[in-house]
Amino acid sequence: MKTLVVAANRPCKPMLFLSMGMPTVFVIARDWALRAGVRAELREQGIHALGMDSLDQSGQAIAAGEMPAAVVLEAVAEIVGDPAAKSLIERVPTVLIASRTQTLPLPAATVLYRPVRVGEIVRSVQQLLRRGQAV
Repeated sequence: MKTLVVAANRPCKPMLFLSMGMPTVFVIARDWALRAGVRAELREQGIHALGMDSLDQSGQAIAAGEMPAAVVLEAVAEIVGDPAAKSLIERVPTVLIASRTQTLPLPAATVLYRPVRVGEIVRSVQQLLRRGQAV
């Protein structure tokens, strides 16, 4: 879970707390509505979900000890070409959200094409977790 600590005249900094027994899913999307909707629905289903708008944030979370059981990744140009994305997808089962016109050099466990509903994304994550692909 992210918690903001507020101090007078100081910027807020997110602090990460480890999930307690719940699977953790990283929702990495530049589109804030997609990120917020998927994160909220996953949390409603009892899945610890962290919303991030970049791969850098996922790296920071991993460095802080938060290892995802699965990832939801919006395939935007900056991410698709990033070697960190390929590395993450090779290690963690991923639901990739892409445009039908995109060439996807990334080996995701599941690819969903836009337009996509939040419910479809959540069902795909649940299937990954149930199949035991996500540890």
